Parts: sequence; structure tokens; C-alpha cells
Amino acid sequence: MSLNELPGAELILPGLDDLHQGKTNTVGSLLVAIAATRLTEAGLDVPKERLVPEPELTLYSHLQDERDDAYLYYNALLNSLNSFCNALELSYKYKPSNNPNVPGQN
Repeated sequence: MSLNELPGAELILPGLDDLHQGKTNTVGSLLVAIAATRLTEAGLDVPKERLVPEPELTLYSHLQDERDDAYLYYNALLNSLNSFCNALELSYKYKPSNNPNVPGQN
């Protein structure tokens, strides 16, 4: 399965690109910062030195400046992030090279 096929990829993958390019205050890069540990543990290369402190607060503040429905949109973004992380973790867990139940692996 391609990363582009995962739910929420349209937000997370550009956010990863943004971080690699030094853009730390985009919606996508802030979402990546929120889930950096989960994303890294599932095999993605997250540039940790570029993560902003308190990305949740930064994202919410950013949304408040742009939208009247910041709270609803913030929650929708977090749901998309969680869906992406869950799907990524499942695909990572079930790769043959990462499955401890497959004989001859690990």
C-alpha cells in the first residue's frame, strides 16, 4: 500500500515535505509535529530538529486566525491525523519484515 492511499495523506505528506523544507508553521507540518513520535515509530523520517514546541496550541491559534469554526476544524484535522497514524501503524505492523510471528523474520 502506498502512503498516498492512507486516509489523511493529503494533509500529512505535504506536512512532512514542509518540515523537510524548513516550513514549520503550516497546518500539515503542525499535524506532523503533533504525531511525530507515532510517525517515526511507524517508519517515517520526521526531522525532529524542526518541530515547533506545543504544536497543538500553535495549530489551534493558526486556525483561529483564519476561520470562524476553528474548534470544529481543529478536531476534524486531529481525526484525520489519527486515521493516518492508525493506518500507517497497521501497514507497518503487517509488513512481513516487521511481523515477529512469521518464521525466519527477526
